[in-house]
Amino acid sequence: MRSLTVVLAVCVIHWERVRGCRSSVFLFFFWLLGVLCSIIPLHAKVQLAVEQGLSPDIVRYLAFFSYFALQLAQLFLSCFADQAPLGKAVHKNACPVQDASFLSKILFWWFSGLIFKGYRSPLQAEDLWSLREEDTSERIISDLEEEWTAKRTKLQQQENHMSTSAALGSRLPDQAQLLRKIQKEQSSGFCLLRTLARSFGPYFLTGTLCLIVHDVFMFSVPQVLSLLLGFMKDEDTPLWKGYFYATLMFLLSCLQSVFNHQYTYTCFTVGMRVKTAVMGLVYRKSLVMNSSARRTCTVGEIVNLVSADTQKLMDFVVYFNAVWLAPIEVTLCLFFLWQHLGPSALAGIATVIFIFPLNGFIARKRSKLQEIQMKYMDGRVKLMNEILNGIKILKFYAWEKAFLEQVLGYREKELKTLKKSQILYSVSLASFNSSSFLIAFAMFGVYVLIDDKNVLDAQKIFVSMALINILKTPLSQLPFAMSTTMQALVSLKRLGKFLCQDELKPDNVARESFKSDVDGVVFDNGTFSWSKDGPPCLKRISVKVPCGSLVAVVGHVGSGKSSLLSAMLGETEKRSGTVSVKGSIAYVPQQAWIQNASLQDNILFGREKKESWYQRVLEACALLPDLDNLPAGDATEIGEKGLNLSGGQKQRVSLARAVYRKGDVYLLDDPLSAVDAHVGQHIFNKVIGPKGILRDKTRVLVTHGMSFLPQADLILVLVDGEISERGSYQELLNRNGAFADFIHTFANSERKECFSEALQRGSRKSVRLSVTDYMPFSRDLSQEQLIGGDTNSIAIEPLPDSDEDHIPEDLGKLTKVDKARIGRVKLEMYIEYFRTIGLPLIISIVFLYAFQQAASLSNNYWLSLWADQPVINGTQLNTDLKLGVYGALGFAQGISIFGTTVAISLGCIIASRHLHLDLLNNVLHSPMSFFESTPSGNLLNRFAKEIDAIDNMIPDGLKMMLSYFFKLTEVCIIVLMATPFAAVIILPMVFLYGFIQSFYVATSCQLRRLESVSRSPIYTHLNETVQGASVIRAFNEQSRFIMGANHKVDHNQTAYFPRFIATRWLGVNLEFLGNGIVLAASILSVMAKGTLSPGMVGLAVSHSLQVTGFLSWIVRSWTDVENNIVSVERVKEYADTPKEAAWSIEGSSLPPSWPQTGTIEFQDYGLQYRKGLELALKGISVHIHEREKIGIVGRTGAGKSSLALGIFRILEAAKGEIYIDGINIAEIGLHDLRSRITIIPQDPVLFSGSLRMNLDPFNAYSDEEVWNALELAHLKNFVSELPDKLNHECSEGGENLSLGQRQLVCLARALLRKTKVLVLDEATAALDLETDTLIQSTIRSQFEDCAVLTIAHRLNTIMDYTKVIVMDKGHVVEMDSPSNLIAKRGQFYYMCREAGLL
Repeated sequence: MRSLTVVLAVCVIHWERVRGCRSSVFLFFFWLLGVLCSIIPLHAKVQLAVEQGLSPDIVRYLAFFSYFALQLAQLFLSCFADQAPLGKAVHKNACPVQDASFLSKILFWWFSGLIFKGYRSPLQAEDLWSLREEDTSERIISDLEEEWTAKRTKLQQQENHMSTSAALGSRLPDQAQLLRKIQKEQSSGFCLLRTLARSFGPYFLTGTLCLIVHDVFMFSVPQVLSLLLGFMKDEDTPLWKGYFYATLMFLLSCLQSVFNHQYTYTCFTVGMRVKTAVMGLVYRKSLVMNSSARRTCTVGEIVNLVSADTQKLMDFVVYFNAVWLAPIEVTLCLFFLWQHLGPSALAGIATVIFIFPLNGFIARKRSKLQEIQMKYMDGRVKLMNEILNGIKILKFYAWEKAFLEQVLGYREKELKTLKKSQILYSVSLASFNSSSFLIAFAMFGVYVLIDDKNVLDAQKIFVSMALINILKTPLSQLPFAMSTTMQALVSLKRLGKFLCQDELKPDNVARESFKSDVDGVVFDNGTFSWSKDGPPCLKRISVKVPCGSLVAVVGHVGSGKSSLLSAMLGETEKRSGTVSVKGSIAYVPQQAWIQNASLQDNILFGREKKESWYQRVLEACALLPDLDNLPAGDATEIGEKGLNLSGGQKQRVSLARAVYRKGDVYLLDDPLSAVDAHVGQHIFNKVIGPKGILRDKTRVLVTHGMSFLPQADLILVLVDGEISERGSYQELLNRNGAFADFIHTFANSERKECFSEALQRGSRKSVRLSVTDYMPFSRDLSQEQLIGGDTNSIAIEPLPDSDEDHIPEDLGKLTKVDKARIGRVKLEMYIEYFRTIGLPLIISIVFLYAFQQAASLSNNYWLSLWADQPVINGTQLNTDLKLGVYGALGFAQGISIFGTTVAISLGCIIASRHLHLDLLNNVLHSPMSFFESTPSGNLLNRFAKEIDAIDNMIPDGLKMMLSYFFKLTEVCIIVLMATPFAAVIILPMVFLYGFIQSFYVATSCQLRRLESVSRSPIYTHLNETVQGASVIRAFNEQSRFIMGANHKVDHNQTAYFPRFIATRWLGVNLEFLGNGIVLAASILSVMAKGTLSPGMVGLAVSHSLQVTGFLSWIVRSWTDVENNIVSVERVKEYADTPKEAAWSIEGSSLPPSWPQTGTIEFQDYGLQYRKGLELALKGISVHIHEREKIGIVGRTGAGKSSLALGIFRILEAAKGEIYIDGINIAEIGLHDLRSRITIIPQDPVLFSGSLRMNLDPFNAYSDEEVWNALELAHLKNFVSELPDKLNHECSEGGENLSLGQRQLVCLARALLRKTKVLVLDEATAALDLETDTLIQSTIRSQFEDCAVLTIAHRLNTIMDYTKVIVMDKGHVVEMDSPSNLIAKRGQFYYMCREAGLL
């Protein structure tokens, strides 16, 4: 038989090798069982050989020993995996789990390499393994997306069917409509759940099977304990039985650990895949949402979906099984208790029935509170996103305090909700931690009171206690599982609602292949709107654009010019008619969208670089002079949203991107608005016009520039969304309509400006001089960033040739990457955190814990004394007293548990309030340079994920860690009381435990940091994509951006995967260690059979059974705390960054009406962008009198905007002073200064909120004053027609107003403040000429008695000013009235000639 078995084993080995199996589960178990079964015959053979010698049957002995040696060798070898086949491709840094043996997989030993590596030196991103194929985004999402699309289509068909049937009947009442909306959200959530279950369910079920096996072993342990206590009571039982029971208990505990961790591993793997899937779906959705859906979902909300809501789904995967398995486990426990205590077990059932509904109720209440808290958190994160996007405006207007109050308003509501939730959670925790006592008290009480003959001996008490301890796990998991499930359902509903938002319809535009002999763009009676139910934005549009023609679109602000281009892109909702576009599209939006990448990457936009064409594009778009001024040329990194480029540069980069693309149809939304007139002329001639490089392409140009119109083949005049006139320039003039009147009124000044093109083309130098941009650049941007303002105000000397090769790599770097800190979290962080909680609260927490554990220890010891009570006449004495003492101790313990959890919750809320406030203050007090070098994703990550961790994770981790630490101390005391000799085993185990733990925590913390750091780019990329979605779609680059998102998610998961494996590695190792304590306690008890009472043995062994759980929970919660303290570390990071000067100075004697006259005096004023750099302004001494109107002009890099930045102290003086009304501005608070002077900046920034809030965030003015300002800004008619008037909700970034309207809102802000000093960074570029003229006249009339400084890009606007300051290379070279300067024939004279004004 044995020979046959061996032959069969050899066949199986060969078959598995052929299949490519490198570690066989079947063979491992075969050899293991073989060895175990051979141990008994081996023992018999050895005994026989000792007694009789080997001689009688030496051959049989040798055969058996050889066979046993072979089995042992095979068992040893099957613990390792075979080598990989030679031909198999080896991936770089592949995950070792694929090469691990079966034993290594179940005990997670394959992970040890990374643990040791992390212990020796802090882990870096390159040390991490690449993801397994089945965990990558591409693999997961490709299958899932198809299925979800089908499900969503089906859901929408049902919705449409319901809508049509409702439309046929009468209109539904509001309640019924609300009910339908809720049903739709829920069904979309369940739909998403079904899709995810279909993809990940089968693998999840294998984990569930492991959990069921784990439960079988878990329930076997108390049965073996019962046998062991029976053995202790019976003096005649042979000793080997005791050792057998002790060993069996140890083995069952080990198997329980193995299956438990396999289950958890499966859950976390599924959770990780669900996270990848949901992130992928959300990202893809953000690329196809239509504009009405985009308005309902802000960037902050979308970031929350991929951060908070995906986390809730991952928790759901881990705890979901407890929802159905916990009731089964509870039933089984009660069944076994019935066997021991008879009908008294019903009292336990009654207690459970009381505890369950209480906690169900609490879970429901907490779920509602969590929804409310999430809403406040969404609001807070959304507001923070807007603050970070508009920080420059906040600083110019000194509005930080108003927005700080708004953020804190959300935060207070969030914390108030959190406090209620935490108090409810404390009630829940107290009832659960006291549950084992309550159940035992009820059962034992009923058991002894119903009959005097019922005796509680050690077997009954401690087996019941072991079962009750098992019962605690499902009871404690159930509320958490229910709460997690409720939270997951809320998140599923939110995700489902988002993923079912309306998408852009592919049939909005008919895309056809390019044909040169047909019209490029055709509109046939098209009516379009921005949303399904909204009013039409374009009506009855019928246009044919011939291939290769130039069509100009003109009209007033808000007449629908940009909407017309959006209709061609398919961005608007088509109500009727048709649109068709032939060939590929290249699009230049009105507000340039710039990626956080190098300048070259922004222009190439995913295409291959063709050097000659690239250079032609740069030259045509007038970008070559800018490249000379950028620190690393076209390799310079551009900040988020083009922070370190001026408006003109951004617009030209955006245009260059489109030109480089070589599209067939060019849609240009006012690309010349942000550039100077002569640069605009250069670009028109070289790019857009009849002689430009796009001359053979179809071009649709939205413009306010009159000078370009004569060269257009067709002009469309839009009025209120309709084409009022069309034709060539000459035809329209001959018609003498509204267009002709408009041209006659406004064209004269325009024509003059561009009259001398010949001068500009004369030399490359003059073109360079004409490129007006507003931002200084230094050669080294890696340390600190520059302020968006006058971009080239430092004239940069070219590097000598010899240095050309030594340009440092990070020369053009701008943004600081979010870096992971290294090593363990410093002790200071804990001290910092606990200091914010306060010493009195900490002392009371520790005291309450000590009291709680003392009550618990007394309680348990009292039980062992009760168990050893002698039985007299079949009864025990004083049972009432024993029960009373037991009950009193238990209730004292319960109350102290509630006290500790509430105290910790309140302490942690105090800490998180302080930390958030400090973070907010630190960020808002940071200078502009900080925001330009720190990606908003990093900051948002701090305000969303890190603050969420401080709010929720740290308190929970602390509660768990402290409670298990004190419980473990109690168990050690009990085991040592029973068997003092156990100290010999417990002490080495404590050291071993500390050793394993230190290995683990070092690696785990670093993995957490790496995971945190790799999360920020996901949010930044998502943020960028949502804002540039229309550009990405126009260029048809969705697949490239999706690949980028996949890469970023995968990079994040490479750190997340080892993070949860580390916990499994720790759990298995520690639980085996804890099982050693079980073995020690039971073996020592067997050895001391005669001296130990069964009560003491029961107490020691039943408590030692809990050690495994305690050990792993302590380290897990310790690690959770340490991992989440990293959040405190990351939040505190910004405490040490440079800060601005104080906002206001205590006891300042500044008069309330300052400045009264508005005189400004510069005394030898110098300014530099960073220490060590050349001065950007050198020795400026200028005196500006009251009511003077000053124009500031100069070539690129002259330092015009630097003057404005100096007046507002965005940059501090390097030397000299500025006096306003005789007061040195350096000696007053920043807010005192900035709130008393006004700027109209170049980029109009609005915040989401009411229009009134955007004009007056402090509510300092009356409605009448606000309406007056709107009237002067020519917005009164527009606002009064809005349904909500001043309360009209502006969407994020003011996207529901046109760019021109936003510019007018900025003017209204200035009119409302009406300060004596107005700085105007010529901001009328986005307006049509008529509105521009109105604004100029408004500024002249309304600011007549103020000092006005205009940074002029068009000389014609300042020709009637009092004085003009001409700047060059940071010096004031001329200053006088325009007429005198022209008479002097200096620089100003030549500039006027160049602009065609002379």
